[in-house]
Amino acid sequence: MSKACRITGVSRTFWYQPSTKNPDHDKDVIEALNEIVSKHRRWGFWKCYHRLRHQGKKWNHKRVYRVYCAMKLNLPRRTKKRIPARKAQPLEVIALPNKMWSMDFMSDSLYRGRCFRTLNIIDEGVREALAIEVDSSLPAARVVRVLEQLKERRGLPEQIRVDNGPEFIAQLLIDWCQKEGVTLHHIQPGKPTQNAYIERFNRSFRYEVLDAHLFDDLEQVREIAWEWMISYNEERPHASLNNLTPAQYSNLKLSA
Repeated sequence: MSKACRITGVSRTFWYQPSTKNPDHDKDVIEALNEIVSKHRRWGFWKCYHRLRHQGKKWNHKRVYRVYCAMKLNLPRRTKKRIPARKAQPLEVIALPNKMWSMDFMSDSLYRGRCFRTLNIIDEGVREALAIEVDSSLPAARVVRVLEQLKERRGLPEQIRVDNGPEFIAQLLIDWCQKEGVTLHHIQPGKPTQNAYIERFNRSFRYEVLDAHLFDDLEQVREIAWEWMISYNEERPHASLNNLTPAQYSNLKLSA
């Protein structure tokens, strides 16, 4: 600071001299800005300034901008998306394929630190793993693409149980489900037990795959996850299925 003062020829005592302005000097500006921002959270400075002009305020735009920055309104403001009220629903499932699926995300990282996510989808009625999609980013459009692939392979369920993550409350997914006649069943926020089947599946996937390997790249994650999913469906007995594998139980229900 002393070097800057020498270059500009400004006295250091002048620079550090406290302001003699009345602390309430900008009170009216602050109150006016707060009133606008409380109603219009996404408005920027110029919208706020012109609104003040329309209200008959004659403050100079430099003064308004100084107060605007002092209030830190120039920084990005994130607004939370309001989640609709979810009704408590009992964890019921019909022991048939394609009645109720459930989806959830998991996160991990490669050996070198790069993060990745997995989208896990299971058929609750027969405990069958339908998909484990792996990538560094899995937005709502990617979720829809995976569901489209499953639709071609085995058809769609009557309902899909999900939590309230941003991908699952995205309008893109909601519109797609409505178009396909699939009911999107959101659990209550903070109640993971209402999605217990996918949570139990995630625990097995975490212990047996994600925590058991050091991955070099995403392709290796996809390969190991695919092999594990095949083994999970075709080789692993489930006590809840009378010790049958999901594939055996699904075939038994379809032939009944």
